[in-house]
Order: sequence, then structure tokens, then C-alpha cells
Amino acid sequence: MTRNNRKDLVGIVTSRSGDKSIKVTVPFKVPHPRYRKVINRKTVVHVHDEKNEAGLGDKVEIMETRPISRLKRWRLVSIIEKAVSASAAVTEADVAATVPTKTAKAAADEAKAE
Repeated sequence: MTRNNRKDLVGIVTSRSGDKSIKVTVPFKVPHPRYRKVINRKTVVHVHDEKNEAGLGDKVEIMETRPISRLKRWRLVSIIEKAVSASAAVTEADVAATVPTKTAKAAADEAKAE
């Protein structure tokens, strides 16, 4: 018997609320339905961190799992990138800055070409 395909997300740890629990903010961009301006949106999920290894501001990979508690439906898979300073609070602007845009991709491609 094989296991179901599970959703994987990459986000930033925004809160370490309790023992073995973290909040991860997953940013994404969507166009406005009428005006087509790109809007920053976010999803906040409660994640199970078995080893208490993730810190504030860390970029983490999470995976969908069975319900662990009333709110936790995700578990920590790995820490992609550790935060530079753990003492500073993570703001919404910090999370929005991690989402790639067309202009940021074009600038990165130009820098690589040179």
C-alpha cells in the first residue's frame, strides 16, 4: 500500500508559541480580480516541530500530515535557511519580500548574464 501524495510548502517561521509548535507564514501573490494588480497574500499554518529546532525567521519546508492537535495539520520537514538574527521580530514586509516577482527575476537574470 502506498502513501498519499502530500502537500509541501515553504514558508517563514513567524512565531514559536509553545513546546513543539511553530507558526509558519507562507506568502504568495495573486492578481486582483478586476484590476489585475498583483497583491501580496499570506497563509498562516500551525506546524508540529518535534525537535524544537526551528527559530524565528527561519525559512522552513513543511508537509501536510494527519491532525496532531486542534489546529496543527502540518509538520516540519527541514530547515532550508537559518535566520541571521533570531531576536528581531518578523514583519509582514519581510515575508512579502521573499516572494519572487517578475522584476526581481529579470534583475537576477541580468546580473547572471553579466
